[in-house]
Amino acid sequence: MRRTVSDDSTIERLSTRPDGWRRTAWTGGSFETAQRPLTTLVEGCIRSDRHLIMVTLRGGAERHEIWADDGHRYDGPDRPGSVSFLPAGCERRLRLRNVAWRWAAIGLQPCETSVLGKVGPFSGAVDDVLSGLLAELERLDAIDGGLDAAYCETMSLAMTQYIAQRYGREGMQAGAPITLPAWRLRRVTDYIDGALGGEIRIAELAGRAGLSEGHFHRAFRTTTGQTPLAYIQRRRVDAAMQMLAREKASIVDVALRVGFVSPTHFARVFRSVTGKNPSDYRRDFGLG
Repeated sequence: MRRTVSDDSTIERLSTRPDGWRRTAWTGGSFETAQRPLTTLVEGCIRSDRHLIMVTLRGGAERHEIWADDGHRYDGPDRPGSVSFLPAGCERRLRLRNVAWRWAAIGLQPCETSVLGKVGPFSGAVDDVLSGLLAELERLDAIDGGLDAAYCETMSLAMTQYIAQRYGREGMQAGAPITLPAWRLRRVTDYIDGALGGEIRIAELAGRAGLSEGHFHRAFRTTTGQTPLAYIQRRRVDAAMQMLAREKASIVDVALRVGFVSPTHFARVFRSVTGKNPSDYRRDFGLG
């Protein structure tokens, strides 16, 4: 069997390699997608130091047999929307018959997603929530040629909480609503304003607020009425509006200077906030 390494922590030994492999990584996680033409038989194993969430986006397999280290077994068809979860350090052996599909997977560092340690492996679950989230990541990655780190962290947090609540051995306890004191909120927002041109990690913001990522996300939204991601995007658009109104820099340059991964992503977010394309907004100031 051919041995392939998809990242520093994931080892896959598969009898045939998928096509069109794309990967985006950020601190604490990674996203991958690939496709496979009609193949009669695929055998191998997967093991990772990260928690893996895997989704069949399109197509499927006539039969999918799985054996995991902890005794988990699955033997059945693989359909669009089928979701599997493999905890960090757990090896999964597999056999696929008559498979043709596009899949996507997200890998999350255990240290940043500790609640997933209470979730055992599962396979073949048709889950519209998880499949929808990974399908959206695949769509944005194809359109923009990459993914925004803050967006990926936000989606990862949502997936983590959802999986723990729906599939965990112990349900997560909902705590009382919490808010951020003014001084902690200012510490977070000052950091965001000073880091707009680079990668802004939710984990970093949570650390500055002295909270876990989950608590920080809820506290920030309760305090400001916005998610951290929405606030970051709004501040980036605000900075871009100032540049467009007084500078003749290219749209591409402005997008990069305020931290967007691509001009396409920038234009889409800018339009959602202002109702105008960046070029149309600039023309309002006679700089078109």
